Amino acid sequence: MDQFVKTAGYGDNLPGEAAALRWLAEAEPHGGIRVARVLSADEGELVEERVATGAPSAAAARRIGAALAHMHAEGAAWYGCPPDGWTGDPWCGRARTPYVSREDASSRWGAFFAEHRIMNYVRTLVDRGDFDSSDEALLERVASRLASGDFDAPQPTLVRDSGAACARLHGDLWAGNVLWDADRSAPTGGVLIDPMAYGGHAETDLAMLALFGYPFLDEVLLGYDEVSPLADGWRERVGLHQLAPLLLHCVLFGGWYIGETLAMARRYA
Repeated sequence: MDQFVKTAGYGDNLPGEAAALRWLAEAEPHGGIRVARVLSADEGELVEERVATGAPSAAAARRIGAALAHMHAEGAAWYGCPPDGWTGDPWCGRARTPYVSREDASSRWGAFFAEHRIMNYVRTLVDRGDFDSSDEALLERVASRLASGDFDAPQPTLVRDSGAACARLHGDLWAGNVLWDADRSAPTGGVLIDPMAYGGHAETDLAMLALFGYPFLDEVLLGYDEVSPLADGWRERVGLHQLAPLLLHCVLFGGWYIGETLAMARRYA
């Protein structure tokens, strides 16, 4: 088997990434999307199978959507939970993206998202001087509405039917982390790499996939909705779910992302 070797850089937790890959792969026997195989992992090096990639197609995109729905339906024990087998600190580059203990977990998505995603990043940006008091107040209004349940919505049907507390998320589902399978007849159409996996709302993964664009995205969403219908109003919540990755990009890169994030926040304040 051809191998891809990833070596540790600043903030990398390669054993944690390996645990996340294995956790997501648990859904494969139940129709979940294929996940790059972990061959070995330690603090300095993660060895995975090398994925042979192909060209995008509408048919593959439809299968990717269905397979993501089944992966989400594998479920997670609570909002903000880490993958099974996770050890170490949850960092993305220089940004801390915390997991939540079972004891501190909320039973509602909005409360989790407000504190452990939105305000987690906002506090870093305020402390660093990237957000002023008016920016902070704007995001606090969004977080308050989230915590109050204004934006809570049911999980997609398969997640609800699974009986799990929440969905099993990839957590960093941008276009570069959903590879197109070279085998055009592959049952799941794509292969996942580089997760930041946790328990959350399925709409968050789909919103991240839309944030920077993905070929045949409409077909992905159709494939998803066909097997696991999304809750009413999901399109209006896409930007809300995108606030977390936008804030993370503010922490990592600043610049253009700050204005884009504040503009998005105004829609939900």
